[in-house]
Amino acid sequence: MDWSDLRIFLAIAREGTLGAAARKIGQTQPTMGRRLRALEQALGQTLFQRTADGFVLTDEGTAVLRHAERIEEEALALQRHASGAETQLDGLLRLSSSDWFGTVMLAPVIAAFGKRHPRVTVELLTDARLYSLPRREADLVFRIKPFSEPEIISRKLLHIPYALYGKKGSKPPRAGDGRGVRVVTMNVEFADMPDVAWLKRALPNAEVASRSNRQAQAELCASGGGLAVLPRPLGDRDRRLVALDIGTSPPGRDTFVGYHRDLKRLARLRALLDVVIERLAGTHP
Repeated sequence: MDWSDLRIFLAIAREGTLGAAARKIGQTQPTMGRRLRALEQALGQTLFQRTADGFVLTDEGTAVLRHAERIEEEALALQRHASGAETQLDGLLRLSSSDWFGTVMLAPVIAAFGKRHPRVTVELLTDARLYSLPRREADLVFRIKPFSEPEIISRKLLHIPYALYGKKGSKPPRAGDGRGVRVVTMNVEFADMPDVAWLKRALPNAEVASRSNRQAQAELCASGGGLAVLPRPLGDRDRRLVALDIGTSPPGRDTFVGYHRDLKRLARLRALLDVVIERLAGTHP
């Protein structure tokens, strides 16, 4: 049995279709189908039910999945160990962060790092998905929640204050009311964030004009789409925006950085982390 066939099996199990799995691991769809059939023939079992909605694991496939995931963990651990032993400053580093943090905070750091170490390619992933450090989906992750995984080395990087913003020329609304005020806030899946709850308390009668991520909120706010709670590094850099004092301030957030312990000896990761800490740690107390 070939480990590459198990990778294909895992991709199909996780993505649900041949097309999505093929895009995930960089194979063609016909190749994926051919390799899956070969694996099923080698095992003498049907691993998936083919349905109109995609591929669904059979009972036999579910049993194989558990074994394949354990094999994957060992293969990834070996890969991380081998990567951790590298000493030359070249190769790829994959970073994950939120949209605004990647654009405003990390982009200048990556540019400075690139001038020092031009042979290292930095890939910056900025979306809402939580990328897995153990699965090497990312090498360095920046997020607002502390890391609890025992295999992750992490630290608090900085505290970021937030403020209520409006288009330049806007007047502060009255706290505790908000009638006639339109606001831009987070997507519904992030409705439990502290600043979202603060906005509801501070302006309970405000009308939600739109919902989006931080980067889009800033643009919507600057275009007159409504007031928005933004991280100060994002809001203060836009001259079209003005911070509004309504007598109460939204809570700030801590940002944490983490990486897998197997990569602690990876020279290019340590070098990038040094630049990150040098330029960002404690910059917004």
